[in-house]
Amino acid sequence: MKTSPAPISAVRRERGSSVLSILRDMAISYQLKPGERLSEIELAERLGVSRTPVREALNTLATDGFLVASSRGFVRRPLDIQEMQDLYEARMAVERECLRLAMERATAEQVRALITFLEHSKSVAPDTPVRELVALDESFHLQIADMAGNAELRRMLASLNERIRFIRWIDMETVGRDSTQKEHRQIARALKARDWAAGEKHLGAHIGLRRDQIVEAITRGLARIYLVEGL
Repeated sequence: MKTSPAPISAVRRERGSSVLSILRDMAISYQLKPGERLSEIELAERLGVSRTPVREALNTLATDGFLVASSRGFVRRPLDIQEMQDLYEARMAVERECLRLAMERATAEQVRALITFLEHSKSVAPDTPVRELVALDESFHLQIADMAGNAELRRMLASLNERIRFIRWIDMETVGRDSTQKEHRQIARALKARDWAAGEKHLGAHIGLRRDQIVEAITRGLARIYLVEGL
């Protein structure tokens, strides 16, 4: 029996997804150097594809925060350690207040929903795309912000998430989900018990550890770039 060829649109989607995956990996592994101007034509030639999937991938990476638009295309976003530390310090302040208010205002139903969400996310396959893993991580924290019942705090947290999302890709690639899951469960148990001291402790350790790991990852990546350039 003769097999029908895949629709052209499906082939294009598969090819575009592959190009996006390759370029994202290049950004995470610092093959695209911070501050480097990217040439759509050169990347297309390097990957052996047309410019269309490259253009689509670059636009997606810009949306995810890896790239910034310039007058002539895109530039790999510079990595500023102080900026990351400032953003995580702001995140700590916002999330601490969200958790405090959630302890006061969350309903038993909301807490149960959070625990059910954690049980579901624990069952997610290890080979789940990092984009989905980061979305699950963000969703946990945003649910606590929802429990706080303060729309402005939730908006601030969502805005911070957008600004640090690209670096959380790197964190998720290097750290994985196991430690994150454990820390989330500790926070959820403290919330269920309305134990502010334990909740603040676990939340502070969770965000502080991520900040330190990300600073280390950036430092290590930049050192690797300079080492290669010096050879």
